[in-house]
Amino acid sequence: MAKAYRVKEAFYSLQGEGAQLGRPAVFCRFAKCNLWNGREEDRATSVCNFCDTDITGTDGQNGGIFSDANALGQHLLNLWPNGLGHQYVVFTGGEPLLQLDETLIKHMQSLGFEVAVETNGTLPLPAGLDWVCVSPKGASTVVVTHCNELKLVFPQADCPPENVAHITADYYYLSPMANPADGSDKDIIKASNTRSALQFCLQNPKWRLTLQAHKHWCID
Repeated sequence: MAKAYRVKEAFYSLQGEGAQLGRPAVFCRFAKCNLWNGREEDRATSVCNFCDTDITGTDGQNGGIFSDANALGQHLLNLWPNGLGHQYVVFTGGEPLLQLDETLIKHMQSLGFEVAVETNGTLPLPAGLDWVCVSPKGASTVVVTHCNELKLVFPQADCPPENVAHITADYYYLSPMANPADGSDKDIIKASNTRSALQFCLQNPKWRLTLQAHKHWCID
């Protein structure tokens, strides 16, 4: 029996952070995460209590339940502008590796897409991915030790940069935390975290600063 995929939302936009900043892509956000159930009443006790993403249900833009890789692949292909090349799809979440598998990866590549994933790194990678971004969260156990891009939300008391020193990557990024779990003023906290991340990068040149540019561009 073919595997069904539950998608919260899917859209065509520009990559807003990291090494692929500014690149056009189709984003496919899978529903569900293995570190937080998405319920506000459980946020305080979750590993990802700073998460700012709606990961519940399939009711977002272009979301839905897709019966198999062919159905989801065609849906995502339809979001890419007709006739344009350099096709790129980013599977994100939630935690995309709860659903993304080798079957879907191969199918997207057969449609002409480069395939990227943005994962918390707690689940093994399926074979065949073209780009892997790992974003560790809290005290969770990261099993992915090699990736193209390591993106660490900063600061995290349970996951300082030294905790992920064993992960090898082509690029190392700090992303200032913008959604404090304690309800503090977001603008003030983000500015403070950005200054702290900037200073850390100056003192540790392996790391680079990345900001969520898509929020400044006012796009998804």
